[in-house]
Amino acid sequence: MDLRICIDVNDMERAVAFYTGGLGLRCGRRFQSGFVELLGASSPLDLLLNAPGTHPVAGSTTTRSYDRHWTPVHLDFVVDDIDAAVSRLLQHGAVLEQPVTDRVWGRIAGLADPFGHGIDLLQFTGRDYDEIPTGQDPLPS
Repeated sequence: MDLRICIDVNDMERAVAFYTGGLGLRCGRRFQSGFVELLGASSPLDLLLNAPGTHPVAGSTTTRSYDRHWTPVHLDFVVDDIDAAVSRLLQHGAVLEQPVTDRVWGRIAGLADPFGHGIDLLQFTGRDYDEIPTGQDPLPS
């Protein structure tokens, strides 16, 4: 099974600049319908252009908003240099919500992209999550 990640955005050029310049992804295909495929991660990331206030599916009472919003799904990007990645993303419009924090498995930072979506950056050290002793929480509060 393949996984494709789709992200709604309201400004395609800003979204392409954010994900390519900030995370080093590269453009794959561009479609006239407002769909850009980004490559360079373990799964393709598809940017979908949708206007604020539009309904995500027929019959929905909820409309799209690109203000910061919480959802139970977010993206984790594993990077080699978390400090450099945070700096690049901030230059491209990210908001730092959780500063870089050290964990037993490496380092983590929490951000929001310019479209209100939460993203985390992870920098693993050693054996990544295998560094966590059995029964220990990887993200202690």
